[in-house]
Amino acid sequence: MDINEIKLKAQELRSKILYHNMKYYNEDSPEISDYEYDMLLRELEDIEKEYPQLITADSPTQRVGGEAAEKFSPVEHKVPMESLHDSFSHEEIRDFDRRIRENVDSPEYIVEPKIDGLSVSAEYRNGVFVRGSTRGDGNVGEDITDNLKTVRSLPMKLKKPVPYLEVRGEVYMSIKSFEELTARQEENEEKTFKNPRNAAAGSLRQKDAKITGQRKLDIFVFNVQQIEGEELSSHQQSLDYLRELGFTVLPFYYRCRSADDVLEKIDEIGNMRGELAFQTDGAVVKLDSFDQRSVLGSTAKFPRWAEAYKYPPEEKETELLDIEVNVGRTGVLTPTAVFSPITLAGTTVNRATLHNSDFIAEKDIRLGDTVILRKAGEIIPEVVSVVCHKEGSVPYRLPEICPSCGCPVKYENEEAALRCTNTECPAQLMRNMIHFVSRDAMDIDGLGEKVLHALDENGLIHSPFDLYRLTRVDILSLKGKKDKSADNLISAIEKSKSNDLYRLIFGLGIRHVGQKAAKLLADKFRTLDAIAQASAEDISSIEGYGNIMAQSVADYFATDKAKDIIKEIHELGINTVNLSQPVNTQNTPFTGKTFVITGTLPGYKRSEAAAIIEKLGGKVSGSVSKKTSFVLAGEEAGSKLTKAQQLGISIIDEDEFIKMQAEVNES
Repeated sequence: MDINEIKLKAQELRSKILYHNMKYYNEDSPEISDYEYDMLLRELEDIEKEYPQLITADSPTQRVGGEAAEKFSPVEHKVPMESLHDSFSHEEIRDFDRRIRENVDSPEYIVEPKIDGLSVSAEYRNGVFVRGSTRGDGNVGEDITDNLKTVRSLPMKLKKPVPYLEVRGEVYMSIKSFEELTARQEENEEKTFKNPRNAAAGSLRQKDAKITGQRKLDIFVFNVQQIEGEELSSHQQSLDYLRELGFTVLPFYYRCRSADDVLEKIDEIGNMRGELAFQTDGAVVKLDSFDQRSVLGSTAKFPRWAEAYKYPPEEKETELLDIEVNVGRTGVLTPTAVFSPITLAGTTVNRATLHNSDFIAEKDIRLGDTVILRKAGEIIPEVVSVVCHKEGSVPYRLPEICPSCGCPVKYENEEAALRCTNTECPAQLMRNMIHFVSRDAMDIDGLGEKVLHALDENGLIHSPFDLYRLTRVDILSLKGKKDKSADNLISAIEKSKSNDLYRLIFGLGIRHVGQKAAKLLADKFRTLDAIAQASAEDISSIEGYGNIMAQSVADYFATDKAKDIIKEIHELGINTVNLSQPVNTQNTPFTGKTFVITGTLPGYKRSEAAAIIEKLGGKVSGSVSKKTSFVLAGEEAGSKLTKAQQLGISIIDEDEFIKMQAEVNES
């Protein structure tokens, strides 16, 4: 390869790496594995090492990966938050040790697990937390103070009033919390995070700190960046001091005096990975003495006194025994591979999702295949490739009829997902009910899958709204239910009627509408009826809503089934008003107006209509007078309607009432 070809190759690698940096650091949505990324970076490093004249100032080898996001205020790091140079073999660690010994005498190292999360800075004044920020590009990060306050293991007040302290740590999501989160995302047919690192990063960089707080993040603090009022001389001393202050430091670390000791501990940590409660993708080797660190200094990107050892992804062969097809709550058919059990990253694996027909066709996966499995991000089992087909095997095709109800299935709108066409499919109905009562939706405590299946088998529920018609006697008819548990369940169901509107919207299971999108709808239109009346164009004006999502909402509420559901919701007394976002009642169609409600409203109880009027700035009176602004008249309206007509007072029906609610958004 001549120098021009090498130059072009370096440019190609830089372009690829910068693209994947953006996907990983800024969008929290990587498209390749960490190992594949590391190999791209290593290839570029090797070229630039051999041809230093090809190094450019903006090369990813010269800077930390991320950049400060525009949605957060920038924070300049007085002490740069450097990244680490990576090693992938024992020999490279020995080379690191040799370089250290060429510059300092009798070095001692601390070997610790490399936590796979998001690196952050936390600052304290007089022992009180004052600011938090991301690493960003190492020199400028993002202000995430409010979000860091939700991280349960980060102390807001230290055990000693240190005048000033800046620490560095890694925010992470435990494997258990990650699995719970992805299970909810899969159940809601939302895009799942690929691994705990991306889940932590995506959660920590939410504009709404409440969402961050729901994600159960944790932090390990591992470095003192700046300190006033205390002298520290070594890394081990600093870790002990941080623990005394109340920080959660790394759960274990080892002191080593030779390269052999270091490699032994690296391998030991590697063997522990499957047993740890958090994800680790490597081990970090640090020179312990701060004085010796100052002798070695740093390059433009890395400290010379530390090295990260990255473990290669573990891959194993196994046999594909079967493909099970399950039906989701929106009718999507999801294929799951069943394998001969193998051990990967410390746990037994025998199942993995195959996503959809495109994934199966792309890899030509067939029953009986010998396949290579690995854990994506060391957590989720995935099929990497097919080693060989079983003799006589044929390409696998998803079924042409629903495995739950036997109705036809089809592809819609060029999606890769295959869907059951029967909206009354039993599998969909049950999954809809499971979704409806889930923590992120109506959050009905005590209504797990087991209870829902029992209610269904006893013919007590046929839709989520049948839950609100259950009696104490119905619950006691279930096996194992006692008086107290029946009372608790009825109470929990009743309590859920008062939930905020966004929970109800999310619980309805509208395609493409997750919890965040449900909140945006509730904040924009404020009542369920206003949402139901909104056009796709109105909905698409919400920031964060695309045309597909907006059309999906409009299509849902345009159906006769949705109209029946809304009527049922009102009859059952379930809240349909946004409670969490106060309305500016100073200038709405209701402000200062007096309403009288008469007759029977098809979609509202009188008390519910009155609550909406008062929430939006109006008043409700029991009698008609000259001071009355509007009479909201339903069926069989009597003398109040007659008097209003005599006085020339504006008379509105339920449709006009709903339109007035929608106008609140424009006032």
